[in-house]
Amino acid sequence: MENASKALIIAGAILLAILIISLGIIIYQQAAGVTDDSNMEKLSNQNFNLQWTNYEGNRVAGSTVNAMLQSVLANNTSQGDSTSRRVQVTIDGNEAVGANGTAITKRATNGDMYTVTCKYGSSGASQGLVTVIEVTKNS
Repeated sequence: MENASKALIIAGAILLAILIISLGIIIYQQAAGVTDDSNMEKLSNQNFNLQWTNYEGNRVAGSTVNAMLQSVLANNTSQGDSTSRRVQVTIDGNEAVGANGTAITKRATNGDMYTVTCKYGSSGASQGLVTVIEVTKNS
């Protein structure tokens, strides 16, 4: 009788160990989904886009457009060899800041109102990222 009770205790301990290990695996899989690299990349892309989409609108002041040009220039300069996060800006169809440019070649007129529209990359490393900002003067 003593051997049978010890066998039952050992079997119970083994089942309990299997249950604890299974629970640990389930918790690990759920936690791995939270820190998944694709989620981090999506968040990074959203933050990148947000700094440019904040300028979008139909009645944007010229001084705000000029501030955006400075931000784009600083962003493009800081990207180094990476071209996927560089942004090109055009004002009335003329390039103001090129994706590879190091200077602002055209500025908005203070006191005028502009329409600012963001365009997104459709392929490669820049897919889903703002790649072009089009600025047009309101008439």
